[in-house]
Amino acid sequence: MDIKRTVLWVVFSFSLLMLWDNYNRYTGKPSIFFDNPTTQAAKPAATDDGKTAAAPTADVPTSSAHAASAAGVPDGVAPTKSEIVTITTDLIKADIDTVGGEIRHLELLTHHESSDSTKDIVLFDSTPPRTYLGQTGLIGGAYPNHKSLFTVRPGPRSLEAGDQVQLVLEAEQNGVKLVKTYTFKRGEYKIDIKHDVVNKTAAAINPSLYLQLVRDGSKLNNESMFYSTFTGPAVYSDSDKFQKVTFESIEKGKIEHVVKADSGWIAMVQHYFVSAFVPPANVPREYFTKKLATNLYAVGAIMPMGAVAPGATQSMDATLYSGPQESKRLEAVAPGFELVKDYGWLTIIAKPIFWLMIQIHQLLGNWGWTIVVLTIVIKLAFFPLSAASYRSMAKMKLVTPKMTEIRTKYKGEPQKMNAAMMELYKKEKINPLGGCMPIVIQIPVFISLYWVLLASVEMRNAPWLWISDLASPDTLFGSYMIGSFHLTIGILPILMAISMFIQTKLNPTPPDPIQAKVMMFMPIAFSLMFFFFPAGLVLYWVVNNILSIAQQWTISKKMGIVN
Repeated sequence: MDIKRTVLWVVFSFSLLMLWDNYNRYTGKPSIFFDNPTTQAAKPAATDDGKTAAAPTADVPTSSAHAASAAGVPDGVAPTKSEIVTITTDLIKADIDTVGGEIRHLELLTHHESSDSTKDIVLFDSTPPRTYLGQTGLIGGAYPNHKSLFTVRPGPRSLEAGDQVQLVLEAEQNGVKLVKTYTFKRGEYKIDIKHDVVNKTAAAINPSLYLQLVRDGSKLNNESMFYSTFTGPAVYSDSDKFQKVTFESIEKGKIEHVVKADSGWIAMVQHYFVSAFVPPANVPREYFTKKLATNLYAVGAIMPMGAVAPGATQSMDATLYSGPQESKRLEAVAPGFELVKDYGWLTIIAKPIFWLMIQIHQLLGNWGWTIVVLTIVIKLAFFPLSAASYRSMAKMKLVTPKMTEIRTKYKGEPQKMNAAMMELYKKEKINPLGGCMPIVIQIPVFISLYWVLLASVEMRNAPWLWISDLASPDTLFGSYMIGSFHLTIGILPILMAISMFIQTKLNPTPPDPIQAKVMMFMPIAFSLMFFFFPAGLVLYWVVNNILSIAQQWTISKKMGIVN
């Protein structure tokens, strides 16, 4: 097999695999190979004795208005009036309902929609058809839960009076009082939630606290079919690490995560953003996922609060994080929380690459130039490998006329043709795989860099020259609707096509006419695909191609192939 066919197979097959994998992720099917390395295989959790564990039996009240009628509101709870309390900080604006103390709306004030900079990113939402809620409450008896009517203590609703603001909600049912205290802090996406249980009855009680996130399973409107990241629940524990759970598996009733643990957290993950409840450390908890209604799912944790004597108070804290997947912030929330920023199965390579990006950005202060410099650094690191590959390609180009002559002479006699080719390789001291292997070695780094650029929320709304948002496609020449596709026309994909065309010309021309036509067609196919890709990704490929062309042309000139 000659070098041209090998290189063609590697590049073209890898490209098709990437497109097919992203299409699978876009349509909700499992990824072929881009799952996080710490994600466990799809299998039910096991107990200490090795037997399969069932889902938690605790009866967490069914969520949402349209599901409540089917489940029935718990006895003794009769919500009569819903009041929305709005808390505003420098980073978030949250709406909390007095029915259940439920977080029904949360805006990120410094992150805006890519398609409309006047609109803030909304995570928690209760505006049809979207449902995304944060809920807490008590189970184990007829106690206050996320359907109970709470009263609100008076107090400030913004940070005007200081660096934090608290919202205190109270509900009492059958002599059991639950006090929820939400604490919002300046500069934080974390919300501390304290639950105080006051037993006013004449007997001890044993309540459990539940924390759950509820979300519809619909895809985000701005998600592309050409690149797609995981959207759905996730569960983390020290023992089983980070486990992603698809809405499809919940729909089928599968348990694909740890059930019992004394550590960890639960989350709802989407591209660039995440919401998560973090229970207190070293407290036994049961994790659950379940379907609540049509296209509505929940992930949660249940923690026993222990016996509460008559007249006594028992407290349990929790943390809610709802914000961007910024690495420094994620690392400060909980152990393992940075894994929600999904780099795929090559996280071990992707993390150092992102660290290097951070160091470069601290010097340059612009993410576009950071990508340019990072590409140059990586290109320099692989300079010897690339040089070996280009020298091998150059040698192949020199003997292309002889290879064509052999193919013509032994047409219809494949055994004699292959023997003659091997003799030619031996005579000219050419390794037919010499140009391919260096490329194969570099592929894991290219994949890792792809996912670093795709997963980094730092790219959102980051400008560079004429580009206003490196996380969105280049729109220099406008955007157009073609059927259901939103096509943007920019200069970067055009430069990408030109650079690929030049590279094709510098490479050896395949003797096979069909292979030659495919090689000439690839720049067009790639450029069309890259019209839909984020500008930051295309910028990387353009810079990488320009550097490759310069290196390849220099080597070819030294070998007398080009003037």
